[in-house]
Amino acid sequence: MALHDLSNGTVNTTISEGKMHNFSLDATKIAVIGLGYVGLPLAVEFGKHRPVIGFDISTDRIEALLGGHDSTRELDAAELAEAKHLVFSSTIEDLAQANVYIVTVPTPIDGHKRPDLTPLIRASETLGKVLKHGDIVIYESTVYPGATEEACIPVLERVSGLAFNEDFYAGYSPERINPGDKQYRLTTIMKVTSGSTPEVADFVDMLYASIITAGTHKAPSIRVAEAAKVIENTQRDLNIALMNELAVLFNRMDIDTEAVLQAAGTKWNFLGFRPGLVGGHCIGVDPYYLTHKAEKIGYNPQIILAGRRLNDSMGAYVANQLVKAMLKRRLHVNGARVLVMGLTFKENCPDLRNTRVVDIIAELEEFGCIVDVHDPWANAAEAQNEYSLSLTKTPQKGSYDAIVLAVAHSQYAEMGAKKVRSLGHDNAVLYDLKYLLAENESDMRL
Repeated sequence: MALHDLSNGTVNTTISEGKMHNFSLDATKIAVIGLGYVGLPLAVEFGKHRPVIGFDISTDRIEALLGGHDSTRELDAAELAEAKHLVFSSTIEDLAQANVYIVTVPTPIDGHKRPDLTPLIRASETLGKVLKHGDIVIYESTVYPGATEEACIPVLERVSGLAFNEDFYAGYSPERINPGDKQYRLTTIMKVTSGSTPEVADFVDMLYASIITAGTHKAPSIRVAEAAKVIENTQRDLNIALMNELAVLFNRMDIDTEAVLQAAGTKWNFLGFRPGLVGGHCIGVDPYYLTHKAEKIGYNPQIILAGRRLNDSMGAYVANQLVKAMLKRRLHVNGARVLVMGLTFKENCPDLRNTRVVDIIAELEEFGCIVDVHDPWANAAEAQNEYSLSLTKTPQKGSYDAIVLAVAHSQYAEMGAKKVRSLGHDNAVLYDLKYLLAENESDMRL
């Protein structure tokens, strides 16, 4: 039997053993596990209204946040200070104070393009040590449909000794954070919610509705919510793949792709996607979670994987096109100095996760080029640790045989064509991947 009273923020549920759990917003104390691009804004927003423990295994991250500094640049010191009810911790024992846990750890892919659930499993193991009767665990990390119940819940049960949907409950609410976007932020993006029982689904929806001004959408099951997340970015990935294939085709026909897209875009129902490198924590990753599940159940996805292969090949394509242009100008490729402007996966954002700019760099180095990488947003230590790349702080004017505008940072847009070209010698090739410059201001565009 279940009792619902949403007017006062309370959902009561009676379970088979006769124990009643009272899911009340007033009694809710949240712990957010993982304080990256997803977790920190969530912890801060909830922390404006109710007690929140922001947990991260990185003590350096905790110390920086305690000092009012967010290395992701998603929030400034003033925004952090608004969360009056938020405390930070890297101590597992502190998590026991909470009764609702929201897991926002990353879910990457491995070197074989397979889902890596290790961070999610480890987070579940940690929570299993502090899980109590009546607690709710909500996952936000990207997973394949079924992963929460198939991979995470068994870990929680094993470590805690508690029974799922009797002693503790689960929910899933996919993250929709767009790093670096100051217009569409956590509260202004509609939130999909779900729960492991109808009563828990009601509570989870009510919890997020308390902070999401754009509203919520309650999915009928956890699996539906999981599937919704992976197809959002799979759809974008495939649309960009189409644009990339068109760019390759139009390049062979000596037609400017951007000019074609601008013309086609005058029709009201034309989708405004552009070609480019597809990286980051979602678009270049999520489709592999879906195809992994598809293959496990005996279905061989064709269109999705074809789009992925094409997008993953674009870095090498760009490098090869650049080398061809250099050879046409009789520039000696082996030993040529090339400046790559931008390393992060997108503009005006320090996020280096799964950036595909590294594919351009690797391919150019295979040709024997000496590649300098400049990025005003990227963290130099992270670039070194993740990709063994040393960032160039100040590129020397007139030093380069070729320049690649790889990321559309505002600093590069402000430079303009003249200043960008001044970094190369008179015969240098300028390749504009992001349409930052006018068609006649660069030598090549994607």
